[in-house]
Amino acid sequence: MKKIVSIQDISALGKCSLTVALPIISAMGIECAVVPTAVLSTHTQFQGWTFHDLTDEMEPIADHWKSQGFAFDAIYTGYLGSARQVDIVKRYFRDFGAGAKIIVDPAMADNGKLYAGFAPDFPQKMAELLDGADLVLPNLTEACFLLDKPYREEYDRAYIMELLTGLLNKGAKVAALTGVSFEEGKLGVVSLDGGTGVFSEYYTDHLPASFHGTGDIYSSAAVGALMNGMSVPDALALAADYTAECIRLTLKEPDHSWYGVNFEQAVPYLLERLKRR
Repeated sequence: MKKIVSIQDISALGKCSLTVALPIISAMGIECAVVPTAVLSTHTQFQGWTFHDLTDEMEPIADHWKSQGFAFDAIYTGYLGSARQVDIVKRYFRDFGAGAKIIVDPAMADNGKLYAGFAPDFPQKMAELLDGADLVLPNLTEACFLLDKPYREEYDRAYIMELLTGLLNKGAKVAALTGVSFEEGKLGVVSLDGGTGVFSEYYTDHLPASFHGTGDIYSSAAVGALMNGMSVPDALALAADYTAECIRLTLKEPDHSWYGVNFEQAVPYLLERLKRR
């Protein structure tokens, strides 16, 4: 069985970060160890959320794992609570990254704005994780922050290629952008492989809703697919279809929650798609 470690926060309520990464990746037949970066009462779209920093626990966990000789097939990072945590994650890459895929989801922004709690200079620190990453998975807003470029709601293919190339120039081996649309009613993911130069794109129907946590669901499904032997373009496409199915099932419920999608109900769809790979 493949084994990965996911480094991101626990939002106790809200369906994001480790509370989606662990069940999704586990359901896909991959052992998922976790390094919690913080515990939040809810995700940051709620009002009055609490935040307990777990930075001081991260290095002792690494020390213990190293003493036991643990190894992983992938390291998957998400929401990090501080610049200091970025440096600690780089240590995880050094200590456990030999032979492992490194997948970075720079979960810090959306819709042109940083998430609450991040300082303006945080994205440049987060960008340090791209150097050597096998795959980086930002949305458009995060890519702009990582590259210190203005965010655009209207764009063309040249602009998207500029962002992808910029991410590769930061050291990522493959760069992907989520939430890309060149056609009304369609939304998807594009990627550029720095080694082969291959550009890929995949689109689903743009559903009339927006939910927090879908980026984490997307990245977790993509990681699980990669660990099941799928190519990067196929893994990105599978994750897009699964995320869209999560939203569809959520919208079928007239009293659905506003804060997250019904990813649990879509797991059978995910596993069926995985079987057909």
